[in-house]
Amino acid sequence: MKSIFNKNVLIAVTVIISLCLLYWGIEYLKGINLFKPANFYYANFEQVEGLNISAPVRINGFQVGLVREINYDYDNNQISVLMSLNKNLKIPHGSTVSLDKEVLGTATLSINLGHEKENYEVGDRIESVIPGGLMDKVDEDIMPQVARILPKLDSILYNVNALVSNPALHSSVTRLDAITADLANSSQQLTGLMAQLNGKMPQIVSNVDGVTTNLNTTTQNINQLSESLANAPIEATLSDLNATVANLRQVTNQLNDKNSSLGLLLNDKSLYENANSSIMSLDELLKDIKCNPKRYINIKVF
Repeated sequence: MKSIFNKNVLIAVTVIISLCLLYWGIEYLKGINLFKPANFYYANFEQVEGLNISAPVRINGFQVGLVREINYDYDNNQISVLMSLNKNLKIPHGSTVSLDKEVLGTATLSINLGHEKENYEVGDRIESVIPGGLMDKVDEDIMPQVARILPKLDSILYNVNALVSNPALHSSVTRLDAITADLANSSQQLTGLMAQLNGKMPQIVSNVDGVTTNLNTTTQNINQLSESLANAPIEATLSDLNATVANLRQVTNQLNDKNSSLGLLLNDKSLYENANSSIMSLDELLKDIKCNPKRYINIKVF
């Protein structure tokens, strides 16, 4: 009898321990650590769409706890959310809890800490707020702008329609096709010209080499000429030239001076007239000699 009692006790203890382990395992899989100390706070919401048990509770993006329970408060017609937060976290008065919806439809809780010195006691209710969702932002920010843009968009579409239906656009496109064809033809001609240039490139290079050789020869000749000019007695030549110019200037001064012999020779009119008269007399004498040579020349034969 005693052995049977011991077996039943052992089975009962084993079942209890198994149930405890099962409960702890389920809670652990939910993210709730039963052996980690935590403080519990409440928050009421009018709707908690997307919020589930074990959803994270964050402060500035850092997780500080989990949602432990979600119950409906029939007395106040609100949804009560029990939050399990880190035991070291102190929440000052003036803090709020907001429900944030993520892209995939799930929701999390965010605590916005206040700045008062007094803190909430464990088990107190923290004021909750529900920020506007994405569609609310669309309705508030984007839709008014869309409403202002629609009349302008209608005008733009009308102008685009008029532009597309304009015959000038068709003719412009036709001319553009012709221009494209001309460009293609020009490209082909340019390709042919480049092919010809590539074929004649060796000859061109040879001609360039010849021109370069001629330039080198010309440069050498210029250098030789420069050396010759450098070695030429330029100073002596300039001295002789200066002396010649001085002599010419002296002769010019003498010619211009009426008192000098050359000046008198050039500027004395009577001398010019006497010389002219003498030349005329000599000319008449020569004519007379030609006409009457016997008068002036006597030839006697012995």
